[in-house]
Amino acid sequence: MLTTRQAEDVGVPAVEVRKLAARGALERVGYGTYRHKAVSADDWTALAGALGVVGENTYLEGDTVLALFDLALVNPSKARVGASHRYRGRPPADVVVSRRRVPDADLATYHGLRATTVRRALLDSVDHLLPGRVRDAVADGERRDLLTGAESAEILNAVAERERNLVKPDHPAAGDR
Repeated sequence: MLTTRQAEDVGVPAVEVRKLAARGALERVGYGTYRHKAVSADDWTALAGALGVVGENTYLEGDTVLALFDLALVNPSKARVGASHRYRGRPPADVVVSRRRVPDADLATYHGLRATTVRRALLDSVDHLLPGRVRDAVADGERRDLLTGAESAEILNAVAERERNLVKPDHPAAGDR
């Protein structure tokens, strides 16, 4: 993947990139983002394209990060891209853009792609994933050195808190009827 900004950073004018695309060497993925046709595309390439289209200071987030590491049995149909700036363009159909600022401590680079950390992705997913899936993802992430013991404890505490909030004291639990 190549953006016109990256090309300009190394001294290649954007017009030359567009000429290469017109000649068939590059494929336009989105505004200012191109894929080299001689390089085979894979899931990582598509995600790099999603980041390139949305622009600078973007990152993968949520279930997209979990899918990168095959955690929590997620298989998102759309790539989730976070941006610290307002994105005015129209993202490709398979990309969802959210605007929020994430602290630098919650960002990492995996295989050359900027993303939220696995810890942040799991914490962000606690409210919409099944608790068992999050627990399994935490165990797998810790085993694979994607999470520290302290991070695992933090996520498991968030899961326990969510479960406590789901059970209302005024309502009998299903087994208490």
